[in-house]
Amino acid sequence: MICTIKEKNGRFFGFIYPEVLSSYTFVIYNRNHIMKNILFTILLITSICTQSLAQGRVTQTLKSGWKFSRIDDKSAVKPDFDDSNWETVNVPHDWAIYGPFDANNDRQQVAIEQDGQKEAMSHAGRTGGLPFVGVGWYRLNFKVPTFGKGRRTTLLFDGAMSHAEVWVNGEKVGEWPYGYNSFYFDISDVLKEGEDNTLAVRLENFEESSRWYPGAGLYRNVHLITTDELAVKTWGTHITTPVINDEYVRVHVKVEINIPKTLNY
Repeated sequence: MICTIKEKNGRFFGFIYPEVLSSYTFVIYNRNHIMKNILFTILLITSICTQSLAQGRVTQTLKSGWKFSRIDDKSAVKPDFDDSNWETVNVPHDWAIYGPFDANNDRQQVAIEQDGQKEAMSHAGRTGGLPFVGVGWYRLNFKVPTFGKGRRTTLLFDGAMSHAEVWVNGEKVGEWPYGYNSFYFDISDVLKEGEDNTLAVRLENFEESSRWYPGAGLYRNVHLITTDELAVKTWGTHITTPVINDEYVRVHVKVEINIPKTLNY
């Protein structure tokens, strides 16, 4: 969609020409009000593009009821696994901040070239002496009341340290090694409608994997995002300003949309 907006006598006016369903370009005139115009345009175009597609979007944040263990038991992926003896925690959760603090928790045999060291030697305390190294498991039973026919559900992790492996109802839905990024998986095909579902997450931090304390566990929120099949994709809105000069600013908004195969478009 190409749209040109101009400002005249303090009011905005313009024309919208539908050319591409998910691509919009705005041309903004009047250098004196560039920042105001940019903000106005971004809000306007995002509203135009997403309003009708966001009506059925429901987000659940999975905070309570989690079970946690430092024992690396691979059978924990099974829905009927007995986790009654595991610790009950809320997420976000960092298993290492509870200690015990010990210099051996983060002892590293390295040569710090910046300090002029030629040979590897013992260093401790670089990550606070916290026990972040090793494996941790999380499990959660949950329901998705807004999931059903014609709906899709995405599992979004804001942060998990690290080397995450994720199972839903015993089926592996994906893995993500890097601990500092958010990541997500579409779990629609393994969800049970109207029933209890089981989420299992295995994390592992390796020795000498960080020069500072990196965190350990599900240290950020975990979300379930349920939408209609026809919906804006997760992280599907992209805004750029390819042209900025004294005469105008060009703002390009691209929105990626999931279109179901059953929809004849």
